[in-house]
Amino acid sequence: MEVDERSEDGCTTPKSREFQIPAICACPPPPKKKSVSGRVRDPPKNGYFQPPDLDALFTVFAS
Repeated sequence: MEVDERSEDGCTTPKSREFQIPAICACPPPPKKKSVSGRVRDPPKNGYFQPPDLDALFTVFAS
């Protein structure tokens, strides 16, 4: 029984071009920054939310 030369070397990593990791030429550009609209918003028609018991909550903690 004849022993093949490749089996004497044991396992090896494939070295042909098809198995190599391709070189990256340049880094991809950074993600685009989303622009914040410069438009000023009008205040809400019904005013800002103010819970009715908020003042009572703070007086409990202040005591």
